[in-house]
Amino acid sequence: MRLAVLACLLVIGALFGSAPMASAGTRVVVRTRTYDITGTTGLALMGAMDRKGPKHGFMTHAIAQTGYTVDWNLDAGQDNGVCRLRSANGTLNLFYTFPRVASTTPPALQKRWARFFAGVRAHEETHGRLAREMMRATERSITGLSIADDRSCYKTRREAQRRIHATYAAYEAKQIAFDASEHRDGGHVEHLVTALVRP
Repeated sequence: MRLAVLACLLVIGALFGSAPMASAGTRVVVRTRTYDITGTTGLALMGAMDRKGPKHGFMTHAIAQTGYTVDWNLDAGQDNGVCRLRSANGTLNLFYTFPRVASTTPPALQKRWARFFAGVRAHEETHGRLAREMMRATERSITGLSIADDRSCYKTRREAQRRIHATYAAYEAKQIAFDASEHRDGGHVEHLVTALVRP
């Protein structure tokens, strides 16, 4: 499961003088947190995750969660009426939340938990990979952007924001499609849960 927020800050540089070609760069900041669960059976561990996992909607809880925020700091300037995007710096803040078994469990359950947790981690890290891909795609879409007859840089600012939001929407659709596939009846998540609960 994932949560996402997009923000864009566009700074208009000097209105006169040379405006070199855009430079772009993105950085990724990853934070991982855990919540403790206890139990001596797979069913008990699932019940603990249902009670203590990250909120998913109003009444339900997820097993794990990937959240991210995206910030773009864009600098544009114009020369002889041509506005150019001079720099585009993006930050992706990734937040992972995972369950952690905080009780002693039987050896057989430990093995089943290890397999279950590996599958959960792989699922959440796929959300993270898609978010990273979104940043790279956004960077490609705005690098080198320039628009003639735009002394105020309004058109350039609007076009940069349009491209950022279009890329974001395309990758949100990929995130949703991935979750739909993983969480469908008989899908990967159901198999992980079944293997944990039924030895």
